[in-house]
Amino acid sequence: MLGSRDVIAFVGTRDPARARAFYEGALGLRLVADEPSALVFDAGGRSLRVSKVREVARAEYTVLGWNVPDIRAAMTGLKEKGVAFERFSFFPQDDAGVWTAPDGTKVAWFRDPDGNLLSLTEFPRRPGKP
Repeated sequence: MLGSRDVIAFVGTRDPARARAFYEGALGLRLVADEPSALVFDAGGRSLRVSKVREVARAEYTVLGWNVPDIRAAMTGLKEKGVAFERFSFFPQDDAGVWTAPDGTKVAWFRDPDGNLLSLTEFPRRPGKP
């Protein structure tokens, strides 16, 4: 029923001004609307609603992520914007903070100003696939 419909992503923020600076300035998403209940961004043709809330429930798992063609280049660009990458004791990460899964998928994590855990993922290129 919903398989052919666009997904809308949601995260929460206690501080809309800081969230806007992060999502628009650091991540480069285009602000579509600043509504009373949410900041709305265009995230690769999909809507990201950053809900304005009193308290953000901090999840210790990834709540939002991006598929990138070159994780190290994306990390470099984000670091230049002040984004710090997370390190976890339960994942063997390289010096840059990248974890490589057994299938070759590379993942790096970072947090937004409200502590929402976000990620970058570079999937391995397969022969015959772009």
